[in-house]
Amino acid sequence: MTRLSNAAGFGLQNFSTEALEEQLAAVALRFNRQYRGDAFEVPPEVEEMPIFRQWMSGELTPKITSEFWQVCKPKKGQKCLDIGCGVSFLIYPWREWEALFYGQEISKEAQEALNSRGPQLNSKLFKGVKLGPAHQLEYEPGQFDLAIATGWSCYFSVDYWQQVMVAVKSVLKSGGMLVFDVLNPEVELAENWAILETYLGAEVGLEPLEDWQGAIRAVGAKVVKKQEGELFHLYAVKYP
Repeated sequence: MTRLSNAAGFGLQNFSTEALEEQLAAVALRFNRQYRGDAFEVPPEVEEMPIFRQWMSGELTPKITSEFWQVCKPKKGQKCLDIGCGVSFLIYPWREWEALFYGQEISKEAQEALNSRGPQLNSKLFKGVKLGPAHQLEYEPGQFDLAIATGWSCYFSVDYWQQVMVAVKSVLKSGGMLVFDVLNPEVELAENWAILETYLGAEVGLEPLEDWQGAIRAVGAKVVKKQEGELFHLYAVKYP
C-alpha cells in the first residue's frame, strides 16, 4: 500500500488521487474481511508475537478502543455523525444517550450490517449509514452538533486528516464538536501494533503527536478536552 506523503502544507493536493484511492481501498478491505469473519494469514513470526495472540483472544480490544463519550458524551436529541462508525450503534449506549445517530463508513460490510440491524434496535434514533470516505461528507451545512471519528486516523497521513477536519467543520453547527483519537507513537505497544496491522492489510503511520496538534490548529479548532489511553490519545476539539 502506498504511504501518503506528509509534505509541507496540508490538503489533498499534496498527494495523488490514485494514492488516496489505493489507501482507502486497503483500509476498507482490511475491515471488510474482519466484519465477514475471514481468516487472516500472517507469517509464523507474527503469530508468535504476544500482540497477535491478544488480538485473536480479544484481550487487545479494550486497549485499542477509545471511549469517546468519556470526553464528550452525546446528549439527548443531538444530531451526531459517527465517521468510520463500524457497528457503533449496536455496541455503544446510543439508546441511553437518546442522541440521533448518523453514520458514514468505507467498509461496505459494516455499512450493510448496521443499516440492516440499526432500525430494529431503535428506528427513532438510527438515521442510517452512508458508504463513503471521511473527506466526502454529503450532508447539509451545519447539520450536526457532534462528530465522532475514532479508530482509524492512524491509517492515514496528517495531511489527509486535516482535509477531513475541514470537511467535518462544514457539516457541524457553529460551536460544534469533533471527537477523535490518534495513535501515540511513543508508547511501547505502538510499534508492535503497527506491525500487526500491516500484516492484517492496512499500514499504520507512526506520526508525532505534535503533527496532529498542528493540524488541529491549522483548521482553527481548539482542544477543549483530551484523554490518554494505552495506545491512542483522545481529543475533543471545538470549532469557532
